[in-house]
Amino acid sequence: MRRWFNFRRLALFFVIIPIAIASAMKPIHTEILWDTWGVPHIFATNAPELFKAFGWAQMESHGDLLLHLYGQARGRAAEYWGEEELASDEQVWRMGIPDRAQKWYDAQNSEIRSYLDAFAQGINSYAAEYPDKISDPLKVVLPVTGTDILAHIQRVVHFTFLIAAEVSVQPGIKQWQAGSNAWAIAPSQSATGNALLLTNPHLPWSDRFLLYEAHLNSPEIDAYGCTPVGMPLLVMAFNDYLGWAHTVNQHNGWGLYELSLTKGGYRFDGEVRPLETEVKTLKVKLPDGTLRETPLSISRSIHGPLISQKGDRAIALKVVGLDEPGIVEQYWNMARSRNLQEFETALKPLQIPLFTVLYGDRDGHILHLFNGQIPVRPVGDWDDWMHPMPGDTPATLWTKTHPYSDLPRVLDPTSGWLQNANDPPWTTTFPPALNPDDYPSYFSSQLMKFRAQQSVKLLQNNLPLTLEKLIELKFSSESELANRILKDLVTATQNQGSDLAKEAANVLSTWDRKTDAASQGAVLFAFWAEAMNLPDSSVLATPWSPQNPLNTPQGLANPTKAMATLDRVARQVKDAYGTLNVAWGDVFRLRLGDVDLPARGGSGDLGIFSVLQFAPAASGQFQAAFGDTYIAAIEFSDPIRAKVLLPYGNATQPGSPHRGDQLSLYLNRELRPVWRARSEIEAHLDFKSLGLSQ
Repeated sequence: MRRWFNFRRLALFFVIIPIAIASAMKPIHTEILWDTWGVPHIFATNAPELFKAFGWAQMESHGDLLLHLYGQARGRAAEYWGEEELASDEQVWRMGIPDRAQKWYDAQNSEIRSYLDAFAQGINSYAAEYPDKISDPLKVVLPVTGTDILAHIQRVVHFTFLIAAEVSVQPGIKQWQAGSNAWAIAPSQSATGNALLLTNPHLPWSDRFLLYEAHLNSPEIDAYGCTPVGMPLLVMAFNDYLGWAHTVNQHNGWGLYELSLTKGGYRFDGEVRPLETEVKTLKVKLPDGTLRETPLSISRSIHGPLISQKGDRAIALKVVGLDEPGIVEQYWNMARSRNLQEFETALKPLQIPLFTVLYGDRDGHILHLFNGQIPVRPVGDWDDWMHPMPGDTPATLWTKTHPYSDLPRVLDPTSGWLQNANDPPWTTTFPPALNPDDYPSYFSSQLMKFRAQQSVKLLQNNLPLTLEKLIELKFSSESELANRILKDLVTATQNQGSDLAKEAANVLSTWDRKTDAASQGAVLFAFWAEAMNLPDSSVLATPWSPQNPLNTPQGLANPTKAMATLDRVARQVKDAYGTLNVAWGDVFRLRLGDVDLPARGGSGDLGIFSVLQFAPAASGQFQAAFGDTYIAAIEFSDPIRAKVLLPYGNATQPGSPHRGDQLSLYLNRELRPVWRARSEIEAHLDFKSLGLSQ
């Protein structure tokens, strides 16, 4: 009897103790642990509490920006803040964002709707508890609703990232298109036998493009990554099993149609169809605080809203995905996936209208998916659809999109690596794993720009990779354009150029062809390339060729013009900076808040992998305004090894110490270690936000 009793007690011990340990590991209340870099690590009791805490965290870090973006997505920014916001409001209403956001909200299943409501509740709760931390002019947006979140998602994803700059429907965002780099390395090309992943978006360092880094942990999920400010979940992330990166792909998910207007309508299929018209009354806040009402007339054809009109001709815009409201659910399911099969199951609904996906996992799989809602176009190729198509015939009107099975996809290539630098999918690996002739000609273009070529060469010349080597290569500032044409420029100038041009050629001949802070000659070359309108193919002697994709284009089509331009630019550089040998970092700066450092990196048009673009500043200098944002290098070992960087910092709220606090790491080509274990986080703890479930 005693032996039986002891055995029973022992059995109960082995049952009860694991349960007790598991219970102890689960948070008894939701809390946010803020590390010393301003990254929120959210430990939540359940998914709604997780979303609520994430809304709270974003307010702590970016409250003013978030409310401003939501006010814009509502189409009431001019009513809140004045005339300068009117163009944004007109665009939001013309695209139908507020009304569609309500339809999207109503279409969510009850689970996702509860998550959206919880995220909004977190925003509102924070503002109620800490009103002094929110600027007074922004409080007018409160309270925030789940519909506001979906309106913001539409404005960012469908009407900023999806629509190419050529459409020019987004006020104030015309100077640079969004870009990105990403690599996925299979175990066969990894020095440790573990898959590797590089995530590296290039975006403006402000406004709706700003990314937010976070760690989300609840019984349903444990994921680390980033998202545009105001979005309720991570859009590039990794967990214990897998991770993915996005690049902005060469995917045309919109179409422009030229309409012939007549008698209050437009010609279509041999008849005159009436335009759908409505008038919205927008309000504009005047300097004295009163409101002026302004009518906005909106016209729509079968193709979509009219975005311009001249005489009896008009241009209508048609955009994919506006009847696909499941983007929040899809990202949630992607981040909770534990293997390739689950991840692809999450991808297949195609609720995300664009973005290439590069993926790696602990099982050793790597994947490239040319993701997006690609219209089934009845006519035309890629180039045709970059211009307005005839809108008077159903022969040009697309009504469906391609299913997942039609999309260009590469899984576990024999090369052992995948890359994308905003090039079409055909060049994701070498030898090529995709043949563009197997896909409709409107899927994407056939072109490989200098940055993508540099991306491939960095990989091919350095395999197999360690995580540390991957990070080193990510910070390469070597100019592939310079490698391709500098010798021709220097030779021609030294033979026939003016004295000043020869002096400039001598400087260029000793330049290291990089844009590191100390590089001398880089300023001269960058200004010359801009004056020559490079990389315009007409300036280059040999155009890009799919038969020689990594070594073309090359040479100068007009050396005489190149020399004359160098002479002129050399005079400008000498006048501005006193010498042709001025260091790159003396002219190009990293500036945020009180931080002012020399910059490194440069334009992707120069074929530089470490991308920065600059805006004019005082005294002939320029400051970084676009380029490297969230950088993540991940090794799918057990446990995961990962390092990250968010160069401009993880907060914009006035007084935050995290505005620009990572720029020195960026200058020194360093990433930060990722802290995911609670013990690591608490060892680097700044403060806690407690009691969020109450």
